[in-house]
Amino acid sequence: MTAAPAESPAPVPGAPSGSARERILETAFALFYARGLRAVGIDTIIAESGVAKATFYKYFPSKDDLILTYLDKVDGVWTGQLHAAAASAGEDPADQLVGLFDALYSSCQREGYRGCAFINAAAESAPGTAIHTRTVAHKQAVLAWLETLAARAGAAQPGQLARSLSLLLDGGLASGALDADPAAAEAARATAALLVQQSTRRPSAG
Repeated sequence: MTAAPAESPAPVPGAPSGSARERILETAFALFYARGLRAVGIDTIIAESGVAKATFYKYFPSKDDLILTYLDKVDGVWTGQLHAAAASAGEDPADQLVGLFDALYSSCQREGYRGCAFINAAAESAPGTAIHTRTVAHKQAVLAWLETLAARAGAAQPGQLARSLSLLLDGGLASGALDADPAAAEAARATAALLVQQSTRRPSAG
């Protein structure tokens, strides 16, 4: 007769606090972003979160389940930062379209910044998989939000403006990781301001 597994392992020094599920997700959030999705194994996450293997599989039957939950968490954080930066620019949608780039600048300045988690995840997953589909859904949601703001700002072609701003945002995210310099975010914001001004310019009366 084999002995029953312990309910939970002894606490691991430095392991995140909170519920077992929260510890697993917090650990995965840090490791996946810092090292990549495929480079981090389940055993590493279990060890660093301080949970039993059975506990891990209780909440996340597979690694892909954990990755998808991680991407949901990233989505909530990044989308929240974008919306907060836009709101801080005031009530004018045109100003919000430029102000949201302040979230990019703040991100590029953070220690350990490695670019866009969704772009990174897409690069590690095959098209058609659940993980790749989740990355596409995030980008489409951001694009739809930008298009709504562009339409409210009076852009003649809101879809085109939204697409241009989305490309600027993604380019700034990538360049900030490659250059380790927030100047990329500053350049993206300045370019966004010009695009918004040109796209929402009204013809003079007379």
